[in-house]
Amino acid sequence: MITLRPVEASDIDAFFSHQLDPSANHMVAFGAKNPSDRGVFDHHWQDILNDSKITVRTILSDGEVVGSILAYHHDGTPEISYWIDRSRWGQGITTAAVGQFLNEVTQRPIRARAVADNASSIRILERWGFQQVGETQGFAPARGAVVRELILELP
Repeated sequence: MITLRPVEASDIDAFFSHQLDPSANHMVAFGAKNPSDRGVFDHHWQDILNDSKITVRTILSDGEVVGSILAYHHDGTPEISYWIDRSRWGQGITTAAVGQFLNEVTQRPIRARAVADNASSIRILERWGFQQVGETQGFAPARGAVVRELILELP
């Protein structure tokens, strides 16, 4: 059973562990340049949790912390972002979590971004009605290269 709940302090350790995976960092691309720097990670999460304009939830699978999902504002439009423990990819967890989150965060339009080669994330977003509305290029610290990023929107 997939559920969302507000982030608890103890969740941060699990989030840190999830983002240490090199394959996950490659797929996300825009993660930290040095994912093992716990100080930078903790500062980043403190900023997220202290920002009242960001809605953030812990994703649980059968009570186990398996990821996070959040909505922040970018140029006045909410955008969602998520991170799932790589060992749980392909189990429908992200798809279920995105659906639940979209029921909670109802402001539309809402956007999401995905590196163009992250077919799984793009497929999940499209399943919930997101459509590509643009693309951009940016330097991806986790890849050490410029990548193409798709901008998707749920009207």
